[in-house]
Amino acid sequence: MSASTQAMLETVIMSASPSPVASRYKRVLLKLSGEALMGCQGYGVDPAMTAQVADEIASVRALGVDVCVVVGGGNIFRGVVGTAQGMEPATADYMGMLATVMNALALQSACEARGMLTRVMSAISMQSVCEPYIRRRGIRHMEKGRVVIFAAGTGNPFFTTDTAAALRASEMDCDAILKGTQVDGVYDDDPQKNPHAKRLETLTFHDVLAQDLKVMDHAAISLARQNRIPILVFSIHEPGGLADVVSGRGRHTIVTDDA
Repeated sequence: MSASTQAMLETVIMSASPSPVASRYKRVLLKLSGEALMGCQGYGVDPAMTAQVADEIASVRALGVDVCVVVGGGNIFRGVVGTAQGMEPATADYMGMLATVMNALALQSACEARGMLTRVMSAISMQSVCEPYIRRRGIRHMEKGRVVIFAAGTGNPFFTTDTAAALRASEMDCDAILKGTQVDGVYDDDPQKNPHAKRLETLTFHDVLAQDLKVMDHAAISLARQNRIPILVFSIHEPGGLADVVSGRGRHTIVTDDA
């Protein structure tokens, strides 16, 4: 695509006027695990699942909402597994970060196949395949209507992609973090093992920390709490679920400020 054609396409997107009442939020961050892109496969990236996620993102962009994404890499390599097998922990974490870049590129391809303009920004510099992460540039990309996919976590070992999601959401001035999971919210027990498990509609950050609920890791919860960014947990497998959650509908659990 030529520079002039891309500029014209961006102008069309920016001049579009979707209903401002269609969404609760103006800018959101979608947090996906690497396993979310694995679909029904036992390993790697499932093109059908990646396409479904891209469709979900497109539906939110159609509401006029800025979208950025943080994706994990557990479908390709998990640092904790490498460490358990005797690998030096920092090295294992760096390998996991590289896996997130592969997932980000796959998601970028699926998004662009649907006409969305995207940028992958990596916390580890690899300029041959994506941009280095620069906060102001990321904000500017979203202001231009681009979907920004953040890769390589925080760029540091010993920090999860959950923490990276809370960090990037804070830096990008996001209104909410949307965590796509295998189930439609947070339950008081494992719903896949206990059919009587109860889904919790709302939680406070204090509840999550005090009860050690597995919403996101403690560093991520603390950072979201500090910056007053709500976390909405929903099923990434529910068609249209992302747009429903952004619009205040659908089945999900919301984690909000304690006040």
